[in-house]
Amino acid sequence: MNTRNILLTTALAGVALGFVQKAQPTLKDTFRKDFYVGAALNNRQINGQDAKATALIKQQFNTISPENLLKWGPVHPQPNTYNFKPADDYVAFGQQNKMFIIGHTLLWHQQTPKWVFEDEAGKPVSREVLLKRLEEHINTVVGRYKGKINGWDVVNEAIDDQQGDLRKTKWLEILGEDFAAKAFEYAHKADPKAELYYNDYSLYRPEKREGVIKLVKGLQAKGIKVTAIGMQGHYGLKQPSIEEIEASIVAFSKLGVHVNFTELDVDVLPKPSRRQGGADISENYAASSQYNPYQAGLPDSVQQQLSKRYADLFTLFRKHRDVIDRVTLWGVTDADSWLNDWPIRGRTSYPLLFDRNYESKPAFREVVQVAQKNKQ
Repeated sequence: MNTRNILLTTALAGVALGFVQKAQPTLKDTFRKDFYVGAALNNRQINGQDAKATALIKQQFNTISPENLLKWGPVHPQPNTYNFKPADDYVAFGQQNKMFIIGHTLLWHQQTPKWVFEDEAGKPVSREVLLKRLEEHINTVVGRYKGKINGWDVVNEAIDDQQGDLRKTKWLEILGEDFAAKAFEYAHKADPKAELYYNDYSLYRPEKREGVIKLVKGLQAKGIKVTAIGMQGHYGLKQPSIEEIEASIVAFSKLGVHVNFTELDVDVLPKPSRRQGGADISENYAASSQYNPYQAGLPDSVQQQLSKRYADLFTLFRKHRDVIDRVTLWGVTDADSWLNDWPIRGRTSYPLLFDRNYESKPAFREVVQVAQKNKQ
């Protein structure tokens, strides 16, 4: 018997005995009829330095977001200087793998260089000057990827955490309340076919939800189309409740817009602040062992809580798949997560579906089962 026949006979015997292991399911295939499933990528994954992560991304996801490389600071650090190489590589990667490509983000109060708001003497620029800089930036960046990047987070985190008012930023201070409208107008002009989003965290909170509703209604009243509201899913094991998250999905859908879950992760670590589900990167605390309890590994009891949390979230997402277009995890493996360094640097966090060895976690299997149990 030749080698081929031996292998075939062995395989058939394995099938008969139930020994053949099924290939690992993929998130993109599991939820293909529901919504895109994606991840935020860093430079090492895009340029091939983290080859295992790159392979995992290709296998599992059909949409990608850039973690940092298209924010204003990285892509446009000086008035006449653009750093497009990382973004070009990112877009090329998405195109080569036939992915739905997201641009993040055009207007944000963080990671925007001081020069954007100041003149050569360091004094605040006029409204006219800042508008010109904003339009030039958006026209250049969005225009470069016209027809390639499918959707843009146009305005990011413009609503105050507590009251739901417009956040006090340089954008608001210099431009006034129409800064968001201008950003959306410029983005639409630069690429009329691109989807345009408003993106923010803690949108389960009633005050913040109402602030976003007011903002979007104001844009719509001016004839400005908002394709979707991005709900950053920076959640804890228990908070916010599924009911709180669902209330915002329903409320936003009544505006005639869709919903994206744009930065999903589940923080299993204790926080020095009582606030849950936030993502204010200016909030930082000193290192303390009591807030880094799982350096040797995640206990099984917590692993089970994480699995249930993800299963509950994806059950909710599938329930509202008629208005949810995309669910994007904020990172690929636990090692990539920003939560290792926020709000305390150097912690060992476990917020995603793949571990530090690029292996799927029990939470991944629970998420897949959500779709398999509820196929209609």
